[in-house]
Amino acid sequence: MTTLQDCRALDALDPLAPLRGHFTLPDGVIYLDGNSLGVLPKAAAARVADVVTREWGRDLIRSWNTASWFDLPQRLGNQLAPLIGAGRDEVVCTDSTSVNLYKVLSAALNIAREDGPARRRVVSERSNFPTDLYIAEGLCRERGLELVLVEPEEIPAALTRDVAVLMLTHVNYRTGAMHDMAAVTTTAHAVGVLTVWDLAHSAGAVPVDLNGAGADFSIGCGYKYLNGGPGAPAFVWVHPRHADRFWQPLSGWWGHAAPFQFTPDYQPAPGIHRYLCGTQPIISLSALQCGLDVFDAARPLGGMPALRAKSLALTDLFIRLVEERCAGHGLSLATPRDHARRGSQVCLTRDEGLGVNGQGSGAYAIVQALIARGVIGDYRAGSGAASDAGQGDAGRSPNKDILRFGFTPLYIGYEDVWNAVEHLRQVLDAGEWRRPEFNQIHAVT
Repeated sequence: MTTLQDCRALDALDPLAPLRGHFTLPDGVIYLDGNSLGVLPKAAAARVADVVTREWGRDLIRSWNTASWFDLPQRLGNQLAPLIGAGRDEVVCTDSTSVNLYKVLSAALNIAREDGPARRRVVSERSNFPTDLYIAEGLCRERGLELVLVEPEEIPAALTRDVAVLMLTHVNYRTGAMHDMAAVTTTAHAVGVLTVWDLAHSAGAVPVDLNGAGADFSIGCGYKYLNGGPGAPAFVWVHPRHADRFWQPLSGWWGHAAPFQFTPDYQPAPGIHRYLCGTQPIISLSALQCGLDVFDAARPLGGMPALRAKSLALTDLFIRLVEERCAGHGLSLATPRDHARRGSQVCLTRDEGLGVNGQGSGAYAIVQALIARGVIGDYRAGSGAASDAGQGDAGRSPNKDILRFGFTPLYIGYEDVWNAVEHLRQVLDAGEWRRPEFNQIHAVT
């Protein structure tokens, strides 16, 4: 049995432990929700204040030049690029994940149209993050195409020669299951299908190699593992072989080849710069830069390989402790045990019929009871999707309610994991989650 002392010893030997000092973590809180909203970098408050009071307040419009506001999306894209296997000037930080997905999926469909009208389908995973499916549904309706939703194991068979684009999230938001990007992309390309990868639950959490995998398009989120703040700008990457082939559909002035010539006709900028659209959110981009700076600090400590090794160690420990200390409470693992198929989160399900008055699983209330104790994870309601054999343990399916815990190795330690599981054990043993206040549904779950 792993002890608290064992975990403290692991923390004492952890070469990444100093990175925790880059973040503001409230006393008494174990934060296991960085896969939904990352922690505040300590540098961010002062940086945002400086942008507001000095760059905007004193220097006003001059800061587009004097503070280099104008090229901030490109500079942050280059800072982010090594985390996702992209090259220099292949990424820009801009807009939201949904807006960027609309851009790249539109471009991918335009490229596929060059192959002729036979490619009439977009394929995605049934349990993909809903906003991705909504964007794809809208584009398919607009263009008279079909959106086909399949289970993960059905993807290869679904990639027929009438498919234009395969759109996947690299790490599933519900289960934490991770696709083999290189293998899936190779399978898609063998039948002429383009790939669009959403890295919202990957960037900053697991090593990604977009160029090595031969991917076509990618987008991702700035406010999860990259710690850019709520609603932080997202990012977009396009493989250089595609970047100049089409306009993206939101042809705003910031993506113009010469925006300050103010020509009445649109002339797209070369490469990834054309994927910019309107005037950029400088304050938000400046906060995101503080999150990316921590990854620069991690580089001499081993960078993404070291962060990945710690992530796997933390998630292994959490799984083992839950199974050792919370047995008998109907919990099952919804996340793959296989390291090659696991992101940086652990998701649990609970048997139905164990909720309040035998209704439901009580998963939501358990999470609320943990939050009241300062252990912040989150809950995802059952999706209604078909069974997902092979994602984790037998008998699990993603239509069950999910207790979801994210492990950000930049600031989570081994003692945090032990204490989180101890709180979970106490909540379950005492039936604390049955209290009425933990069964009141909030607007954001």
